[in-house]
Amino acid sequence: MDVLIIATKDCSHRPILEKKMKEMDVEYTVKYVEDDPETMRKYQIRNSPNLVVNEELVFSPSPDRSLPSDEELKNFINRED
Repeated sequence: MDVLIIATKDCSHRPILEKKMKEMDVEYTVKYVEDDPETMRKYQIRNSPNLVVNEELVFSPSPDRSLPSDEELKNFINRED
């Protein structure tokens, strides 16, 4: 499984999402939009942080939700392809 967190360098929610990934024992990679604008364009990133699982954008924040719930994370990670 390929898990990618896409965030801005100053995103205050990214460390929280990373902590949740570590608690779930999920390996992940972080890409910063400032360093990789192509990834930002590919996934049409507008906010931060975003979660991509197996090249599918599964979570992007909205004005009322900055992070996925623990239950959502489990569902994203445990999806069968």
